[in-house]
Amino acid sequence: MSQNGFDNGGISGVCKWAQLPDEVEFVLSVLERLARRYGHRQALMGIEIINEPNTTTSWPMMNVTERYKAVDPELAEGTGPIGFDRLKDFYVTAYHRLRDADKDALPTDKAVVFHDGFDIEQWKDFMRGPDGKLAPEFKNVVLDTHQYLMTAETMGCPQTAEGYDDFVRNTYAPMIAEMSEYFPVIVGEWCLFNSVGCGVDTHGGQSVLNGEEGAQAETLTAEQKRSLYQGVAESQLAAWSKGSGFYYWNYKLLTDTVNTPGWIGWDAWDLGRCIAQDWFPLQK
Repeated sequence: MSQNGFDNGGISGVCKWAQLPDEVEFVLSVLERLARRYGHRQALMGIEIINEPNTTTSWPMMNVTERYKAVDPELAEGTGPIGFDRLKDFYVTAYHRLRDADKDALPTDKAVVFHDGFDIEQWKDFMRGPDGKLAPEFKNVVLDTHQYLMTAETMGCPQTAEGYDDFVRNTYAPMIAEMSEYFPVIVGEWCLFNSVGCGVDTHGGQSVLNGEEGAQAETLTAEQKRSLYQGVAESQLAAWSKGSGFYYWNYKLLTDTVNTPGWIGWDAWDLGRCIAQDWFPLQK
């Protein structure tokens, strides 16, 4: 029944998972099986509990019921956001189920990762003991946050190269640095995508799949694009370095952004293409 209602969240337009105890229990059982199957493998860094739960903070911005129309409106009845109290209780339960020694648990050298529900400020008092530090019962817990320029746009960031740079340096960077005092923070999703590169306001990353008309011709020269993307790459990499790691989303994009109408600018989601076009600085 989906934890967010997104088009990549299981059932587009439906967000009822947290309301259904049997579904919540099923997820917990899956986590236990993942821990048993993969928990002792050398290559495993950790297990993330659940991806991008759509919370009371993100719900108005994501506008799921309009942006991702449900195929079955009857099934979508009751769709709504996940409250943070409920989400925090679920995360604590999931942590203990993953670490349960009686069930061949996830060892403590493997991280238990939780997503911030699109509100990183909510987690300062999470899993804390009386002294304000991480409570002794919790070990190797990592906070995952997903930060995009398209999200910054919905928060009022000007759609200019200077606006992006200012927002990243003065909002994202100090935010990551502050939250790193509470948990190791990874930026589990980010990329170079932005509306300036698309030539149109994407209204938070909406595409032709959402009925949003893309530009029909490039509005930037190749050199202007290179300058734009290199600039936002530099500022974002500096911001994410305030935390404990980051993952570019994503390595490849299957959409043909060159020959398919309406997809100008979307190749910035593709790390391979960004490197090939000299938009992304390779680490020496």
